[in-house]
Amino acid sequence: MSRIESYHKMMQAASRFHYNIALILEAKALEAARSCQWICGHLSSAHFADHGDQVKKSLEVHDQMIEVIESMTKMEIALAKHLHILLGSSEAGGTDPANGDGGNYYS
Repeated sequence: MSRIESYHKMMQAASRFHYNIALILEAKALEAARSCQWICGHLSSAHFADHGDQVKKSLEVHDQMIEVIESMTKMEIALAKHLHILLGSSEAGGTDPANGDGGNYYS
């Protein structure tokens, strides 16, 4: 297997991985929206002594989803860093305006 084929397989795997993460995040967003609707419909200010208690209870409901979203975001950032290293410091097209090489088109 050539180096290009290896890179291609790695990029395909990363693409599938990102797609699956996007599906998970979409499901978590829907779950958060449903929780928000439930909280707005069932946890009114009449059930709590003050506004602080109401906010605390709603944060307890959302805490697990927030942790999942934060950890998946950290994982996405790490994957992006690895892909950046894999592709190199320049863009996929080979142009890097910082060094003015014109993408090595004239070399």
